[in-house]
Amino acid sequence: MTSPIDDLIAAGARVAAAGVSPGSSGNVSILADDLVYMTGTGTDLGRLSEEDIAVVTRDGDFMRGAKPSKELALHLAFYEKNASHSAVVHLHSPFAVAASCLEPWSDTSAIPPLTPYFVMRVGQSPLVPFRVPGDPDLAAQLLALPHPFHGALLANHGQIVSAPGLDAAIEAAIELEEACRITLLTDGKPRRLLPAEDVAALAARWGTPWTESAALVR
Repeated sequence: MTSPIDDLIAAGARVAAAGVSPGSSGNVSILADDLVYMTGTGTDLGRLSEEDIAVVTRDGDFMRGAKPSKELALHLAFYEKNASHSAVVHLHSPFAVAASCLEPWSDTSAIPPLTPYFVMRVGQSPLVPFRVPGDPDLAAQLLALPHPFHGALLANHGQIVSAPGLDAAIEAAIELEEACRITLLTDGKPRRLLPAEDVAALAARWGTPWTESAALVR
């Protein structure tokens, strides 16, 4: 059985190989035994070592290892938001960053339901209002959103997802990047959304959040 640190190192390599973590951007964390293991500040996810991992309490108190990423508060907020989840992935993936600069599709999801895979693997993903990266108020803004969600776009910044396990979180992050790419490709064109009843059925079957009463913005 691997350790949380080994799992994070492997996850970083997988995220980097997927091409969704440019440079030293992005961070990944795992919640295990009531401790949060997180990639350190300024680390290259594709070249992680044990010295690059920070260990903190759920309250954010430093325990050992590297200096935590400045986005620690954002990760802790997602663990509070989704109490059954044990992994968070935050990326500055290019299509998610681009989509986060657009007005959101609705008040509950920045991204429209164009493909079943977005609904199945992520679900509604709202736009969190802009705050400077590392500002603790960004976490407060995330928690203030009233609807359930496992993924979100951070305005003019990037994406963040949580999941019950690390593999599922990485898959959701990659799928959210793809959903953003498709959204950008179809932006400004007549496009066909998934039927509302099929979106609801997919979300119910796969356990992802989707709020039927989403108010259309654009």
